[in-house]
Amino acid sequence: MRAFTYQRAATPAAAAEAFVRTPGARFIAGGTNLLDLMKLEIETPSHLIDVNGLGFNQIEATPDGGLRIGALVSNTDLAADARVRQDYGVLSRALLAGASGQLRNKATTAGNLLQRTRCPYFYDTNQPCNKRVPGTGCSAIGGVNRQHAVIGSSSACIATHPSDMAVAMRVLDATVETVRANGTARRIPIADFHRLPGDTPHLDTVLEPGELITSVTLPRPLGGVHIYRKVRDRASYAFALVSVAAVIQKDGTGRIAVGGVAHKPWRVEAAEARLPQGARATLETLLAGAKPTEENAFKVTLVERTLGAVLAAAKKG
Repeated sequence: MRAFTYQRAATPAAAAEAFVRTPGARFIAGGTNLLDLMKLEIETPSHLIDVNGLGFNQIEATPDGGLRIGALVSNTDLAADARVRQDYGVLSRALLAGASGQLRNKATTAGNLLQRTRCPYFYDTNQPCNKRVPGTGCSAIGGVNRQHAVIGSSSACIATHPSDMAVAMRVLDATVETVRANGTARRIPIADFHRLPGDTPHLDTVLEPGELITSVTLPRPLGGVHIYRKVRDRASYAFALVSVAAVIQKDGTGRIAVGGVAHKPWRVEAAEARLPQGARATLETLLAGAKPTEENAFKVTLVERTLGAVLAAAKKG
């Protein structure tokens, strides 16, 4: 790990000011992703700004009946919150499907959203990777790519977004609240927060330099049956090959978002209109235009079967 300087920020303004003033600065909270990447010298910040003292660690009701989740709320505390378990069960289940208990104790809400979209080639500094070093190429294209994207990818990157929590946030239509470096606030719909790779796969989100997540808000509860189903190569501590977050109503209508298939949580609202017709009909719209590789073409079938299992479970209540 390369040498770096460190400070504790007392206010959001102080954190933003330090970020703008110091080239190579990064915010840090739980550090479960950033510190790993620093040890491998994939991330090499010159200065870390600790934001743990900013007080964004509460879960509060909003005036419209939703919830505001502080950026620093741990994944463990969020999954265990009684309101989340009762009204946003898909989120609690997704969180508990991610990482390990030790990591969930440290990982934060904002940090989970901000973890790097990555694949094994991203970790291998001997291999070209456009996410790690823009313009060097994508080793996964033409390489070992069983775990990679089947839709929404580009000629620059075929990695998949690793978060379980973000897939549930997408199905719930969460909003990310931030403060920019100039002090102005902004609200970003979760649908617009993560980027597709295009020609700039090193840019994972739409955040501006120095912009800090303060909270994530959830709208009023949707009701219905909440399900999160994750298919992976081992029972724990593994990214999804395919995951499905779903909120299904009694009449068979509902919402779905899929993980493990794209550079961001994948939701196509037009596909949801076909949910009462079954998994295969829904898949036709959900993954229209998919371009799987020879190694990961099985994911298309796996999405259909996982969605079918989710719909069958929803009927049972």
